Amino acid sequence: MKEAWPNSLAFTLKGFLSEHLPRVRGTSPHTILSYRDALKLLLGFLCQTKGMPVSDLKLEDIGVAEVIAFLNHLEHGRKNRVGTRNGRLAAIHSFFRYVAGVRPECLEQSQRILTLPFKRKGTRPVDYLQFEEIKAVIEAVDRSRAAGRRDYALLTLMFNTGARVQEVLDLKTDDLQLSRPFSVRIRGKGRKERICPIWPETAQLLRQYTEARGLDPRERVTVFINRLGQPLTRFGVRYILSKYLQKAADLRPSLAGKRLHPHSMRHSTAIHLLKSGVDLSTIANWLGHTSVNTTNKYASMDLEMKRRALEKACPLTEETPEPGRWHRDPDILAWLESL
Repeated sequence: MKEAWPNSLAFTLKGFLSEHLPRVRGTSPHTILSYRDALKLLLGFLCQTKGMPVSDLKLEDIGVAEVIAFLNHLEHGRKNRVGTRNGRLAAIHSFFRYVAGVRPECLEQSQRILTLPFKRKGTRPVDYLQFEEIKAVIEAVDRSRAAGRRDYALLTLMFNTGARVQEVLDLKTDDLQLSRPFSVRIRGKGRKERICPIWPETAQLLRQYTEARGLDPRERVTVFINRLGQPLTRFGVRYILSKYLQKAADLRPSLAGKRLHPHSMRHSTAIHLLKSGVDLSTIANWLGHTSVNTTNKYASMDLEMKRRALEKACPLTEETPEPGRWHRDPDILAWLESL
C-alpha cells in the first residue's frame, strides 16, 4: 500500500533528525537542536498560512514560494537579524539535500529550494571590553554569596579562556586540571577538543567553587549550575553578564554605550592576547578557530592599535621620506608585527 504523504513528511523529518544528522554526518547535538528548531518554525508558519493542522501537511506543501515567505516572516514578523535568517535557511537547505537523496520524486522540488541564496548582510564594528572594563565588571560581583562566587569564577574563566559560552557551560569537573599545569579541556565546534591553560588565580577560584559544592574532581559533573541545581543556560549567562555590566557602568561610563553580550567576552580575550603581543596563529589555536583567517578580524578591531600604527606613519604635513628608505628600516618588521 502506498504510504500517505503526511506520514512521508513525518517519516522524512524523523529520518533526517534522528538518523542522518547524528549517525551519518556525526552532527553535534547543538546543531541538531538548531536544525530542529528551524524546521519547527517552518512547519508552524505553514500551518498558520495554509490554515491546516501540522498532521495534514505534505512534503509537497513546502515549495520555493513558501520558504521565501517564511524567510520574510522571520525578518519582518519575528524581527530576526539577517544572520538568524541565513541560519534557518541553512537548516532548510540541509533538510532538502537529504530529501533529494531519499525521495527521488521530490528531486526537482529540492533542487529549486537549494538554489535559494543566503542574504548578504552588512557588517559593523564588534564591541568588546577593554581590560579595565573587564576588571570593573568582575569586581562588581558580590562574592559574599554562593551565587556571586559562582558568577566570579564563571566570568573569570570566560575571559581567561576566551571559550564560547556553550563550551564553558558544557564543562565537567573531570575537564578541570586544577593542579600544575593548570588547564581546562574544552570541547568546541565539530567535536574538536583543545586544552587551554588558565591562570593560577583562575584555578584557585575553580578549586574553591568546586570544593564548596562538594564535587569530586574525578567524577563527570556539570561545573556551573543555577539555583535549582540544573545546568546553567546561555540565557542565564546573558542575564548574569548584563547584571554586572549595569553595576560596572557606574564606574566605567564607557560600558553604557556598548552593545555587549556573552560572546563579547570571547572578543575581549582575543584583543587582550593580541595587545599582549601574542601572534594570530597562537590566538587561533587558543580560541579553537579552524583557520587563522577567522582570527584576522581581531587585528582590525582594536582602535588603540590603529592609533599606534597611525603615529608611526608619516603625516602629509611632514617631509616625505626619500624613496625606498623604509625598505632599509630594520623597525619595519616590528611595525608590521604590531598591526
